[in-house]
Amino acid sequence: MPYLQQISIRPIGSDLEKIFSYIHNEELLTRQRTSRLIEGLSMARFTGKEATGIGTRSTLLGIATNIVLAAVKGTAGVLGHSYALIADAVESTADIATSIVVLSGLRIAAKPADEDHPYGHGKAEPLATLAVSIALCLAAVGIAVESIFGILSPSHSPEAYTLVVVGIVIIVKETLFRVVSHAGDSIGSNAVNADAWHHRSDAITSAAAFVGISIALLGGPAYAQADAWAALFASGIIAWNGVRLMRPALSEIMDAVPKENIESLVRTAARAVDGVRGLDRCTTRKMGLEFYVDLHVVVDGNETVRRGHQIAHSVKVAIQTSLPHVTDVLVHIEPLGEEDDAVSDTIVKKSGGGDMRRLGDGETRRLGE
Repeated sequence: MPYLQQISIRPIGSDLEKIFSYIHNEELLTRQRTSRLIEGLSMARFTGKEATGIGTRSTLLGIATNIVLAAVKGTAGVLGHSYALIADAVESTADIATSIVVLSGLRIAAKPADEDHPYGHGKAEPLATLAVSIALCLAAVGIAVESIFGILSPSHSPEAYTLVVVGIVIIVKETLFRVVSHAGDSIGSNAVNADAWHHRSDAITSAAAFVGISIALLGGPAYAQADAWAALFASGIIAWNGVRLMRPALSEIMDAVPKENIESLVRTAARAVDGVRGLDRCTTRKMGLEFYVDLHVVVDGNETVRRGHQIAHSVKVAIQTSLPHVTDVLVHIEPLGEEDDAVSDTIVKKSGGGDMRRLGDGETRRLGE
């Protein structure tokens, strides 16, 4: 038990019982935290190849659905005199193009590292997300322009049957959003999530069209432009979603800290390795559907170079075994100074989940960090 090596056991009787009780409680807390982290990070179940397969299937489903819906909505919109439904068909056509971009991004990101790309091709995934986000904004502009044209121009009231078409579209697109969004969340893909929100934006446009067409039918010729106003309103929501989805893509391209709590899981896996006396700096970055980790591990300063290398290798294996989506781990070994080892056998300070110890370089660090 690692805690026993970190505590100078001098008290007897009740004091000794308190120490063992403290150790037991700390281990229970660690297990509970780890369990919650793993439950909250569903993508930890999948390797990069498995995640790519899930994302590809959900994207292909969206492409097939949008081809059918674009044809149905476009035909119904032209024949039924509904600007909102025509705008909706344009949105579905844009969905097809952006889904193809997402599909291409996923397939490129899944390619293994090569001589020109030693860290792989993972950045293709956030680039695809960025492309989808920009497409959403452009689609919003196009719908807004078309809606304004419909508001300013005389138009016929939409036909009643267009309501049935729009109602079916809303149900199909919202269902598709939930399926694709679940896939994106499960594999941690911003591109797939962006594609899912493209489906929801289509559902929002259709819902606005439903309201506008209903008003136009109930209000008569005086309200013929109601569906165009509804489409204009929907364009604002679509533009907002485009900007919202752009932020995580830009963060990933800039190597920002991943929103997934990878570091805590990495530290938990590394602490369990025999020979690890503490952990220092840990950095993570996301590359598409995979992660890269840099970790500083503290070992006994009296260990041989060979033993230090073995510990580093064991840490890497432990992390990649518990977190299959971690592609590579760079482990830096730091020695624990012999002259400070006896001093650091005593708990120096307890602060918020980790014991403080003095390491060989004279720096005080929190145990396990």
